[in-house]
Amino acid sequence: MIVITAPTGQIGSQVLDALLDGGHSVRVIARDPSRLTPRTRERAEVVRGSHRDPATLADALRGAGSMLWLVPPNPNADDIHEHYLGFTRPACEALTDHGVERVVGVTSLGRAYGRPAGLLSPAFAMDDMIERTGVNYRALAMPFFMENLLHQVESIKARGSFSLANTADRPLATVATRDIAATAAALLVDGSWSGQDTVPLIGDTLSPDAMAHVLSEVLERPITFQQVDGRAYKETMTRYGMSAAWAQGLVDMAAAQNDGIYDAEQKATASAAPTDFRRWCEEVLKPNLLDLNRS
Repeated sequence: MIVITAPTGQIGSQVLDALLDGGHSVRVIARDPSRLTPRTRERAEVVRGSHRDPATLADALRGAGSMLWLVPPNPNADDIHEHYLGFTRPACEALTDHGVERVVGVTSLGRAYGRPAGLLSPAFAMDDMIERTGVNYRALAMPFFMENLLHQVESIKARGSFSLANTADRPLATVATRDIAATAAALLVDGSWSGQDTVPLIGDTLSPDAMAHVLSEVLERPITFQQVDGRAYKETMTRYGMSAAWAQGLVDMAAAQNDGIYDAEQKATASAAPTDFRRWCEEVLKPNLLDLNRS
């Protein structure tokens, strides 16, 4: 039995689809089962509740062999470290109690950075906590998600621009969520691996200015990048309802990316994930823009 946390998120849902397509036995933890697809409700076991709740985890992990571990984002959280570890503590206890053999976790690239890194730092603390249980663990180490740009499709369409708090000409490692999901699904069904290791996944490395150039070619119109000052970015995010702690975490994460948090592991990564940025723009972002035009 494979347990999936955050099954309606952009990574968890793709892992779930891959496992169901492969005919595997799957159990999902869902706070709101109505958000699951009809196929999932029909073919997977559903445990209603939050994977922060010990009783829910106990029900979900009983008899399970492996688990996909994802901490869902909460832009309203007042303490970013406690948000991550508040989910992870009961999970670690449940893993030990129920003898789960393997855990595949989604975390961040750059664990060796050793300095504060905003929202990335609690992900590294999560990895440490899970590894201390002794469970067989694969930490899928992610850089910047290409899908982050989907939050800016309206700006790209209306103004021909996108913005980040990242340095315009500094190369940034990126990855598509579908590559994360494919790697996670393969590990969850593979009973041969053991021990603890980090699995870096990088699909492409290019600066925001270079992203704008690729977007311009794919969309056949000029697209520009605008770097946002960290203070202005935080003010904008809090104005739209994000907590000050989460907004600061985003600002500090961008600062760590600008400082090269991904560089060491990026150089050591032997092979690239299948989806480069151009392919992602053609197959994911451009269709989203077309959908926006039709709405």
